[in-house]
Amino acid sequence: MAEPIISVSGLRGVIGESLTPEVALRFAAAWAATAPAGPMIIGRDGRASGKMVHAAVLAGLLGAGRTVLDANIAATPTIGVLVQHYRAAGGIQITASHNPPEYNGLKLFSSEGRVVPDALGRDVVKRYREGRLEWARVGRVGSHEPCPDSLTPHLEAVLKTVDVERIRSCRFRVVLDSNHGAGSVLGLPLLEALGCEVIPRGEVPNGAFEHPPEPLADNLISICDVVRQCQADVGFCQDPDADRLAVIDGSGRYIGEEYTLALCLNHRLKTRKGPVVTNCASSRMNQDIAQKYGVPFFRSAVGEANVVDAMLAHDAVFGGEGNGGPIDPRVVFVRDSFVGMACILDAMASEGRSVAELVAALPRYAIVKTKQEFP
Repeated sequence: MAEPIISVSGLRGVIGESLTPEVALRFAAAWAATAPAGPMIIGRDGRASGKMVHAAVLAGLLGAGRTVLDANIAATPTIGVLVQHYRAAGGIQITASHNPPEYNGLKLFSSEGRVVPDALGRDVVKRYREGRLEWARVGRVGSHEPCPDSLTPHLEAVLKTVDVERIRSCRFRVVLDSNHGAGSVLGLPLLEALGCEVIPRGEVPNGAFEHPPEPLADNLISICDVVRQCQADVGFCQDPDADRLAVIDGSGRYIGEEYTLALCLNHRLKTRKGPVVTNCASSRMNQDIAQKYGVPFFRSAVGEANVVDAMLAHDAVFGGEGNGGPIDPRVVFVRDSFVGMACILDAMASEGRSVAELVAALPRYAIVKTKQEFP
């Protein structure tokens, strides 16, 4: 059997090859044996294989004696919010993020509601590899129940960061492409709460992707056409677990993921100044924006956990990665497409400008990102 791709924040692999029920069960049990005492939150991103992996993860946690609150299909940042809200010991999101349909994975959350930091993640990986699992005896086996409310805590946290009535007064027409991932679960209620006329695409979270799941320009040509044909004000495109956001302007032009963080940052710093953190693979736009507002700017190593570590160390007011992942500490220390949508709509409403006009006002740099396939 092939080895799954394992990092300190979790693992991912091909279903039936490197990611099997046994692997998922053992990794979940390793996390349960490492995390502090208390209940665990679990969720999944809607992939077709998610139910199977969910069952294995649940067995691992229950077998380790954990109480499990099940959020069912939910976005990755939602799991972070729920861990905080229910004061859980940690969480597991079942997701392969932007990877193709044959993949799935497990992402671990600490009790702070963030992706596990490096040291804690290394302990989990070591325990998993060594097989040092702890199983509960009769009478101590865990319990499982639905999460009492897996939507409202995240929704309310995002709404508190923007001027809801100002956005509602604009009646924006928005195309939301969730591509049959978990994004619509909160995305639709959020946009409706902001008074938007929503034109959904791929809103059923069944993992039947209508285009390749990473929200890149070549994958979103059909959505660009929808935005233009519907005469929408903006198009928002999420990856399957909704921690990344790409933007399309009203003309159907792909703005992309690099601009998501920059648009949010430029708007946030107008009213709330303080240190900013991005990773070292994010556009120079963000540094220029920080300099414009006279706030400290820091770069971290690539990886969400590294960005969060730096944000905590520097008491940052905003941060994120140039892959479309803004992080607002007022909501949760997790990349969050919903923060991005609300913030961009708030910028449009407050300035009376279109997305294209907001983008035109930003510094402009060239950045090239590509991929190399390996066996």
